[in-house]
Amino acid sequence: MRTAPTILHLDMDAFFASVEQASKPSLRGKAVVVGGLGPRGVVATASYEARVFGVHSAMPMGQARRLAPNAAYLVPRFTLYKSISERVMELLRALSPLVEPLSLDEAFVDLEAGGVAWDERSARLAGVKLRADIRAVTGLTGSVGLAASKMLAKIASEEAKPDGLVVIEPGTERAMLGPMSVRTLPGVGPATGDHLRRAGITTVEEIVEAGEDELVRLLGKAHGHGLYAMALARDDRPVVAEREAKSVSVEDTYDVDIHDRTRVGLEVQRLAERCVRRLRGAGLSGRTIVLKVRRYDFSTLTRSETLRGPTDDPAVIREAAARLLDSVDTTGGVRLLGVGVSGLADYTQEDLFAQAAGERAVAEGPVEENTAAPAEEPPSLAERRWPAGHDVRHVRFGHGWVQGSGLGRVTVRFETPSSEPGRVRTFWVDDPDLEAADPLPLVLRGTEGGDEAPGAGSQAVSSVPASLPKSWSGSGGGAATSRP
Repeated sequence: MRTAPTILHLDMDAFFASVEQASKPSLRGKAVVVGGLGPRGVVATASYEARVFGVHSAMPMGQARRLAPNAAYLVPRFTLYKSISERVMELLRALSPLVEPLSLDEAFVDLEAGGVAWDERSARLAGVKLRADIRAVTGLTGSVGLAASKMLAKIASEEAKPDGLVVIEPGTERAMLGPMSVRTLPGVGPATGDHLRRAGITTVEEIVEAGEDELVRLLGKAHGHGLYAMALARDDRPVVAEREAKSVSVEDTYDVDIHDRTRVGLEVQRLAERCVRRLRGAGLSGRTIVLKVRRYDFSTLTRSETLRGPTDDPAVIREAAARLLDSVDTTGGVRLLGVGVSGLADYTQEDLFAQAAGERAVAEGPVEENTAAPAEEPPSLAERRWPAGHDVRHVRFGHGWVQGSGLGRVTVRFETPSSEPGRVRTFWVDDPDLEAADPLPLVLRGTEGGDEAPGAGSQAVSSVPASLPKSWSGSGGGAATSRP
């Protein structure tokens, strides 16, 4: 184990919700919940203001609405989150070649490997500079933990939340961990925590006092040995720069159970095509096709088929998924479907094209990798969807975001990351002057390096016309546009 706190763990603060607050001035300082808004949706992220009411990640959205009925409930904008995450990861890679991303908003960094830290003082300075750089580049805050191991660095970043920095100096680990709950340690979830509690073990120090043999008796050999080592602050895992993907998959949860077998089949085909797009986007192929089905009673079934070699051919993957579906009883209804590909490789095997059923393999031959998919017809004005929180642009009023829609109308608040809270207006869903738009940057490139966050004086240009009163901060006073 190293002798200096040169492993850094970064965790962006309430990442999805913070992005939404940074891009929407009217939501700053207010409860924001991001996730699936359907009857079976779950919370992806809750702002700190929403957490006060008991809302947390992975909570059913219905429960969140009961706890915080006045919060803003928004559909995720993953493309935006990913683009911001990439900029944060660039800052981390500037510190060290050893960066281990865990998710869009979380990563380990080995500062010693990058030569930027070798003791407590230099590590702290690197952490302070990183937090300032993240704020300058993204307008967001992140919490930093520094320690001599990955486990302790992650615990330190949790202690630093929100918007802080905590350093655990070597030699102080045991004293720091001792009074903490057993749930602090990685791998101790609700079930393991309850099992330990029934045995009279509630703190990390009580794990040490119980001894390794008792933990093995309670939890089994592997878990018992591992937990005892963590309680003693032993963790020699290195920071791994590249975490190879083991599979590529997509899945959908349906608001209402699907009973029609034909529609189930069509959904599986659609998921297979989405999976192929993701597979090709990553430059990968795979040998094993996996189908996941969660039925009406919450029972989950998985079926898989392994091909002779790796493929990214949509016809092969669609047909394999269809064959797997044939072996699954969907009587009673389906609430979730998923299609995945594992056994990944960075090449395809040409003769796999022959695995597609029927005459296609003979008639078409090998498919060119760059063949474009047929363009889909754009939806009609009346068919357009307006997800809550997503960006729009109006010919007259400029850039805004969807507050909600229903009964043939869509309500939009017109504001930008650098404007004052904007005015709300309501339109018919088929208004030809209203269209979906790309998100605006939280911080313009020209303002990076300064101390200003969105809404705090940055020079981003507002899309709200000067004719609108920028000081107006009503939450829904716009009148519906009348039909001619």
